[in-house]
Amino acid sequence: MKFIDEVTLFATSGHGGAGCVAFRHEKFIEFGGPSGGDGGKGGDVIFTAKSGLSTLLELRHRPHQKAEKGHNGMGKNRHGAGGDDLVITVPVGTVITDAETGEQLADMNEDGMRVVLLKGGRGGQGNARFASATNKAPKFAQPGGEEEERKLRLELKLMADVGLLGLPNAGKSSLISKISAARPKIADYPFTTMVPSLGVVAYKNYRSFVMADIPGIIEGAHDGAGLGHRFLKHLERSGILLHLVDISWMPERDPLAEYEVVCRELALFSAELAAKEQVVVITKTDLPQTREHLAEITAWFEGRGVKVFAISSATGDGIPELLDEIARRLWGHAEEEW
Repeated sequence: MKFIDEVTLFATSGHGGAGCVAFRHEKFIEFGGPSGGDGGKGGDVIFTAKSGLSTLLELRHRPHQKAEKGHNGMGKNRHGAGGDDLVITVPVGTVITDAETGEQLADMNEDGMRVVLLKGGRGGQGNARFASATNKAPKFAQPGGEEEERKLRLELKLMADVGLLGLPNAGKSSLISKISAARPKIADYPFTTMVPSLGVVAYKNYRSFVMADIPGIIEGAHDGAGLGHRFLKHLERSGILLHLVDISWMPERDPLAEYEVVCRELALFSAELAAKEQVVVITKTDLPQTREHLAEITAWFEGRGVKVFAISSATGDGIPELLDEIARRLWGHAEEEW
């Protein structure tokens, strides 16, 4: 299924039904009086979050959404039926804003969450409601209430405990495929990951956490280079960022300069995201080139107070220790195996 994380909708609630002007005309009832019923209420526009969804694709093809209008009142004091509510289901993590003002209207961050964003127009009262001692035969009724219209912007931000960060081919997809059931594309060329993916990582003692993998970030991403900053928003909800660094290219490339490039691009996107705690992970320790320079790079990071983990997604070396560190940062302690 195609991954769509941004959609613009034109949503309209239902117009209220009009009240009816009617009088009783029945045999043997000389002064029947007014009998116009009320109009029905227009349908609301309701958004609900569902955890099984992972894309806004369905809404991309239906940009105009309108709730049913209320039915008009009728004679013999019959009220019009209310219009059906329009329920729009979105993935958990969808942020809804007013496209005109930028005001955030709802953050659908819990499964089953329901929010009424547009209320249907009220039903108009029929003329039977206006009968009184001084006006026994009113010849007027209320029109239905106006509907509400809004241009909405929907933006999906993946819900993950841990986010993977790094340059293309740093080993992010290999790691998430090793420790979860996620199966992103893995190949020996840049930008094999074109869309974000989520994986549920099973940890000890039946506990688990969710990990998000996004396409690699390169220098100039804030100006649109590579895939730009488009997918960085999917890391905003992550409690921890794993910054994966590939040193197997040394000395042709400087991994420390590349690390700082990614941190700079992160800061250019969001100061809040740049302030999140990071765990530096040296990948591909199964390669001789990596092992040759591992001590040197580890010393550089530790000299700056940054703890480093070295792993191999191919052999699994170092991954249990990394998962224990994630557990300590998420829950305050590592679990003992049952």
